[in-house]
Order: sequence, then C-alpha cells, then structure tokens
Amino acid sequence: MSKTREGGDPLASARKASDAESTFSLVERARAGDGDALDRLVARHLTPLRRWTRGRLPQWARDASDTDDLVQDALLNTFRQLDGIEIRGPGALQAYLRQAVLNRVRDELRKRVRRPERTGLSGLEIDRGVSPLEAAIGREAAERYEQALAALGPADREAVIGRVEMGYSYEALADLLGRPSPEAARKACQRALVRLVRQMGPQVR
Repeated sequence: MSKTREGGDPLASARKASDAESTFSLVERARAGDGDALDRLVARHLTPLRRWTRGRLPQWARDASDTDDLVQDALLNTFRQLDGIEIRGPGALQAYLRQAVLNRVRDELRKRVRRPERTGLSGLEIDRGVSPLEAAIGREAAERYEQALAALGPADREAVIGRVEMGYSYEALADLLGRPSPEAARKACQRALVRLVRQMGPQVR
C-alpha cells in the first residue's frame, strides 16, 4: 500500500541508481566482464553520439548510411576493447568514443562512395554536401568554429562539445568532465564558451 501511495516503482528506482553511477565506475566494471555495465555505458552514450554524428554529416551521407546502426556498432566494438584503451583525464573517454564513431562512419562512407551506382552521386556532388552545422551557421563560420575548438585545452573542448554539440545535461557533463557537481560543470562550460568565442575572433556576432 505504501508503494502505491508514494507512487513507488522499484524498477524506476533501480534505473535512477544506475544512472547516477559514474562512467568511471561503469568502465571498471565492464573491464572486469560485467555485461550489465557494458549495456549501461552504451545506453548512456548512444543518443548523444548519434546526435553529434548527424550534426557532422552532410545530407547525402546521412541518407546514404544508417548512422544509428553505425554509431551503435562503433560503441559496442569500442567498449568490448576497454582493456586496450587508456583513459587519461576527464573527458578522455568521450573524445575517444567520438573518434571511434567518426572513424567507423568514415569507413562506411568511403565504401559507399566507391559504389557510385548505388549512391547516384559524382565526386563533385558529394563535395558540395554541407553538414547541419554548416547549414546552421555557414561554412566559413563552421570552419572558424572548428579551428577555435581545436585551439582550446582538452577540458574546455570537451565541455563545449559535450554541452553544445552532444546535448549532455550538466549532471552528465559533470560526470564526463570529472566535476564535483552540475553547477561546477555549468560554470566550466560557460568559461569554455567564452574562450571559444575569443578564439573565433571579432567576426562573431
């Protein structure tokens, strides 16, 4: 009866507890062979990485390949090789996962481009494709953004990408960046964005 009055749900409580578990703890458990920890790691990073990947691909590429499946495959393959991955510092896992996903997607797109009869596109048509980022702010601004992002320190870069491109909550960002609280992650993100704008220069409005 008390569960009914309080709206209690043991499964929901368990999910909340698992969501609160740190990424570092899940990585250690997955390295020890815990399949449930592996599943939680994939679930935690899958949606943000899908969002980030779609934001980097031109329209033709998003149409030509099933990015959702590619991202999931890349995540599973990466997490299954955790013993061979050295994670140094906050945000390092996020950066490693992004690179693994990007490499997987690029490999698949190269295969598609080598089969023009299936894509129906010439090389010139492929080159003209723009990513959602470029479409939103323009190619020149996107290039300056990328250059400014590369000039930031690793922690600032991960804060910007995690919040702006991947849409992590401040709670998730605090875990990924090793910050003690969501508020600390929010402040770190704000400082990183200020540095990013400065790096992009006076043309930013």
